[in-house]
Amino acid sequence: MKLGYHIGYWSSHPPEGALEAIRTAEELGFDSVWTAEGYGSDALTPLAWWGAATSRVKLGTNIIQMSARTPTATAMAAMTLDHLSGGRFILGLGASGPQVVEGWYGQPYPRPLARTREYVEIVRRVVARREPVTFEGESYQLPLRGGTGLGKPLKSTVHPLRPDIPVYLAAEGPKNVALAAEICDGWLPLFFSPKSDAFYRAALAEGFARPGARHTQEDFEVAASVPVVVHDDVEAAAGLIKPSLALYIGGMGARQVNFHKDVFARLGYADVAEKVQELYLAGRKDEAAAAIPTSLVEDTSLIGPPEKIRAELAAWEDTVVTTLLLRGDAPTLRRIAAALG
Repeated sequence: MKLGYHIGYWSSHPPEGALEAIRTAEELGFDSVWTAEGYGSDALTPLAWWGAATSRVKLGTNIIQMSARTPTATAMAAMTLDHLSGGRFILGLGASGPQVVEGWYGQPYPRPLARTREYVEIVRRVVARREPVTFEGESYQLPLRGGTGLGKPLKSTVHPLRPDIPVYLAAEGPKNVALAAEICDGWLPLFFSPKSDAFYRAALAEGFARPGARHTQEDFEVAASVPVVVHDDVEAAAGLIKPSLALYIGGMGARQVNFHKDVFARLGYADVAEKVQELYLAGRKDEAAAAIPTSLVEDTSLIGPPEKIRAELAAWEDTVVTTLLLRGDAPTLRRIAAALG
C-alpha cells in the first residue's frame, strides 16, 4: 500500500508549512501529493506552485470540480501540468453537490453521472489529439449547438507529453463508483472504511464488467483520504477528527441531499447521522461533534498509539484501497510514517 499527501482545500488563507510538508512527503518516499478546491482556492495553482519544488512524487487534484471548468479547459490544464511536471500529473475530477454546483458555479446539477461520462470523454479526446474534437452530447456540444454557426472543430496546439493522462473520479454512491471503474483509471473515495469494502468492491466489479471498461481490479488505483492521528489517548485522537466529520455529515450538503451523510448511513450509523445533521443545521456544532461516537471515527480513520494503528492497518491492506492519503504538517507526516512502519 502506497502513501500520498493530501493538502486539501484552503480555509481562510493558504495552509502554513505546506511546502515543507510536500518536500517531507517526497523525502519519506510518498507516492503522490494532492490538492483540492471548494469555493475559495483552486486546485491547479497550488499544485503547480508547490509541485515545482518536487522531482519525483506524482501530482494530483483531489478534486477539480467539473462545473468550474469546461472539459476542454480542464484538458488544457492537464496537458500543461503534465508537461511542466515531466509526466507526473493525475487528473482527479468530481461532480461536487448541488449547493456548490448551482449556488457557486451557476451550473445545472441534474444527471451528474451522464454529465461526468461526457466530460471525461471530451477530456480524453482533447489529450489524445488524434483529430479536431467534435462532440454531440446532452450536456456538452463541440462545436456549440445553436450558437453563431461559426464554431469550428479544433485540435490542441499543444502536443501532449502523454496522450493518455490518468483520470481518477471522486465518488461516494455505488452508481458513481461503478462509473469510476468503467471509464477512469482510479477512484478517490472519502470516508472509506474496511467494513464497507465488500459494498464498494461490488460496485467496482459492476463497472469493470461493463463493455469497454479500461481496467480490472488488478490495475485500478484507489486513493483513499484516511485521517491518521498518532496519540496515546484514543478519545483525544478521535476528538481531533469529530468536528470535521460533523461538518461533512451535518453541513456539507442540503438537508435532503447530503452524499457524505449517506456514506455513514450505509456504514450503520443512520441514526447518528440524522442527529448530527439536526444539531449542525441548528447551529449547535459542538453538540453535533460530541454526538459522533468514537467507533465511527475508528471505522474510517487510523487513530491511537502506534501499535494500535499498525495492528488496524492490516484490515486496510485487505481492501480495494491502494494508496492512503494523509494530512498534516511535516512533523506529523514523519510521526505517521513511523507509526505505519
